Amino acid sequence: MTEARALGLDLVYERFDFNQMPDGPAALPKVLRQVRDAGYLGVNITFPVKQAVLPLLDSYSSEVAELGACNTVQLQGGRATGHNTDWFGFARAFERGLPGAGLDHVVLLGAGGGASAVAYALLKMGARRIAVQARNPDRAASFVRRFNGLAGKPRLSVVASLKDELAGAQGVVNCTPVGMAGHAGSPLTPDLLRPALWVADLVYVPLRTELLRMAEAAGCRILEGGGMAVFQAAEAFRIFTGLTPDTDRMLRRFEDDVRAERAG
Repeated sequence: MTEARALGLDLVYERFDFNQMPDGPAALPKVLRQVRDAGYLGVNITFPVKQAVLPLLDSYSSEVAELGACNTVQLQGGRATGHNTDWFGFARAFERGLPGAGLDHVVLLGAGGGASAVAYALLKMGARRIAVQARNPDRAASFVRRFNGLAGKPRLSVVASLKDELAGAQGVVNCTPVGMAGHAGSPLTPDLLRPALWVADLVYVPLRTELLRMAEAAGCRILEGGGMAVFQAAEAFRIFTGLTPDTDRMLRRFEDDVRAERAG
């Protein structure tokens, strides 16, 4: 781990790929026992086991309980404690990359795991209205009910007309895979963009998606997806080690690595 070495720590980061295991995601309990017994500081949890890991934990944070998903497990004192740093990653990236951006009316594209983290972050940051657009209307409605329950009042709604919703919105966040490598394209057309709209994308490979290129050309303020990825990782690092990493250094290295991978 480059950042660990920069901070004087001798750490190893290993990957456990369920796609390469005979039991697939069902191997999660066995893998978690292995890393606990081996004395790991912790593990990052990703799709598709962010929910499946919950019953295997000794305890978890209030954010995990509210989101119903865990992406970081701290292993300390014989206990496995779950955290969710995804929402924190988006909030920190937003504050850094779009300071002062309005949150009175935000459109959320997607209703999956990434959208859940973003919706939670937006509510934490004080968003007054969040309109949710998803391909599956039932999923969007369920998403809205869930987060309105967390908010304690109706702050989310399902998009009826995307064009009309965006015309009055201050910002939009793409939480769909559209735009990432292998899923070329944009979830929005250029005619829906205007200079007063800020545009954020969770996709980080590539860093500058087609949506962000169109938004920048339209005069919009934009936020790339790399920030969320780095800040959630930085918070997990802090939880594991107790040390605060240099996020500017991590961002530069991350962006260099992504661009080098795309160029190669």
